[in-house]
Amino acid sequence: METTAYTGSTRWHELVVNKIKFSEPFEWLAKGWRDMIDAARYSLTYGAVIVLISGLLTFVLFSTDSMFLLPFLVAGFFLVAPFLGIGLYQMSAHLEKGEPLKTCNALEAWKSNHTQISMITAGFFIMMQLWIALNYVLFSLLYEGLSPPLDNFFSNVFLSEKGRNFTIASIMVGFFFAWWAYMISVITVPILIDRKIDGFTAIRLSVKSVLQNMPAMMLWAFIIVVIVGLGLMTYFVGLLIALPWVGHASWHAYRSLVPSD
Repeated sequence: METTAYTGSTRWHELVVNKIKFSEPFEWLAKGWRDMIDAARYSLTYGAVIVLISGLLTFVLFSTDSMFLLPFLVAGFFLVAPFLGIGLYQMSAHLEKGEPLKTCNALEAWKSNHTQISMITAGFFIMMQLWIALNYVLFSLLYEGLSPPLDNFFSNVFLSEKGRNFTIASIMVGFFFAWWAYMISVITVPILIDRKIDGFTAIRLSVKSVLQNMPAMMLWAFIIVVIVGLGLMTYFVGLLIALPWVGHASWHAYRSLVPSD
């Protein structure tokens, strides 16, 4: 894919992002749905691979008696989801230009700006590891063993006094990670695919897009959580559609928020 050189200033007050309407996220969803239908063969295959990987990870947790980590791994999914959609952004970019999708894949998207995308992706996975590690620490502070027994896991974690403390602490930590991850990543990977700029500039454009359009971007965050959350709640099967839909829509979010010039 041909990329566009970024020639603007990297000073915060000179980074330009568009002001959008509160209802604009629904337009992104409509455009994302059209892209998913137009690229159904490729998009749904992409979603199926994510479903398969999610199922395998769950099996590994079950096999290693680590199922107590599943809720936190699921929550961590939102931290790495921006990178997981890299191939979907590429598909939308091809559709936008009327280019064929035969050679469209995540590897092609990564190659467009591989150094910066690799560094940003590493950061996402480090955040996810920190999130899981913090929950390990919280468990160790509340329980004698690594985790409560699985046969009464729900009652111990969510209904007991110690469990309520754990749940509150986990939610607070999770909200902190999720909000910061959202701000720095909501359009960062699409920017890096489309433009030859550094990851730090892409992150700052993403953060500024959120701060200057807070109501609309909070709505977009809520929509993402609902759609992807429903996909996760269906034992990952719903991700077959949820992830491609949100991924394509995220490309249009980037196009709407960052001026083409």
